[in-house]
Amino acid sequence: MRQENPDRRQFLKAAGSAALTSATVAGNIRGANDRVNLGFIGVGRMGTGNIGFAAQVPGFEIVSLCDVYQPTLDAAVKKAKGLGYTGVKAQRDFREVLADKSIDAVSIATPDHWHAYMAIEALKAGKDVWVERPACVYVEEGIRMIQAARRYGSVVEGGAFERSGTLFRQARTILQRGDLGDITFCDAFHTRPPTIRGYGNPPDSDPPPGLDWDMWLGPAPRRPFNANRWSAFRCFWDYAGGAMTDWGVHLLDVVQFAFDETMPVRVEAQGGKFYVTDNTETPDTMLATYRYPGFIGSCRSRTANPYPACGDICGTAFHGTEATLMVNRAGYAIYPNKKGAAQKVERNSEWEDINVLHWKDFQESIRLRHKPAGDIESCVRSTTTCLLANLALRHNMALDWDAGAWTVKQAEVRPFLKAQYRAPWKLEV
Repeated sequence: MRQENPDRRQFLKAAGSAALTSATVAGNIRGANDRVNLGFIGVGRMGTGNIGFAAQVPGFEIVSLCDVYQPTLDAAVKKAKGLGYTGVKAQRDFREVLADKSIDAVSIATPDHWHAYMAIEALKAGKDVWVERPACVYVEEGIRMIQAARRYGSVVEGGAFERSGTLFRQARTILQRGDLGDITFCDAFHTRPPTIRGYGNPPDSDPPPGLDWDMWLGPAPRRPFNANRWSAFRCFWDYAGGAMTDWGVHLLDVVQFAFDETMPVRVEAQGGKFYVTDNTETPDTMLATYRYPGFIGSCRSRTANPYPACGDICGTAFHGTEATLMVNRAGYAIYPNKKGAAQKVERNSEWEDINVLHWKDFQESIRLRHKPAGDIESCVRSTTTCLLANLALRHNMALDWDAGAWTVKQAEVRPFLKAQYRAPWKLEV
């Protein structure tokens, strides 16, 4: 497979440390029987799921749970105690978790706009970090996350669990071995059945009892409480990036995993709310196109139509001169270009366990002090690829990405790469 690798030297300098190229991170190797005390910040659906996954990995001890919504926190404590962690602490302020020196590592599964700040503060407090995808909301945040990880010598695992999946790794080997010939086009796609009302149009109101709305907002702009801003936060620009950063970051991460983290050099996007009538802000339909050094890529989000591509509702397809490979969490399939050639299908019987495999990787990386499968640099690269698509859409222009300087060539868009935090929160490494 032909592939050009971009010169990373300038980025390494911008990220603050040549340690990005090192195979290990600082710290003493733990013994096989050492326990890693875990704190969980954000214990909604994703965070509570992570509690269950981590509980299946020997060597982890769940000692602290934190959330700004009391009913969610209560439910998570009940789950943890049901799993045998009877001494788990319940806390409302994440800073209490970070100040606890008995906690070795934290899981951050908050809304996206908190990821970078909390991760960096955790690293400054000497913790190893698991942070959910996407890594950040602003490109600058991602750069600072990498700087902090290298400066403080910590393990930082992004929640791209596909990188730990057996069949995703097999698919990568097939691609890099050249079985598909030369790859000229990659297509990531996500579909969903249409719902014209979407999340509805609730009016602004008082927050529900037990929710600290000001802390939930944190560094994001001050806004009145709205039920959709809270429960459907992924669809508001203040907190996330819609389907592009929710689904696209996983689907495009598969592409960049296969091509050794190469990023695109040019990004264009079209989209809008063509069908859904709710009060959310992000598109219900979007098409982003990418010019990588050796091929063209696309990411399609159709949340108003469920028609499958390559026989499925989501996935990543690699189109080569000899065959096409389509991979998702259910497995992969190879479709040869030659007529009459046999197709190959590998279904993933362990797909529900991919998360557990990724948590095992996190535990091993902490114990051996080496980079995890979903190291923060790769997490930031895939997240940035999605953020650029949203910026191209919102500014109605094609963007040229300078991988060396870690910025876009369009000066008028550069201010929007920078984090814009509400006082008193400051992003400081």
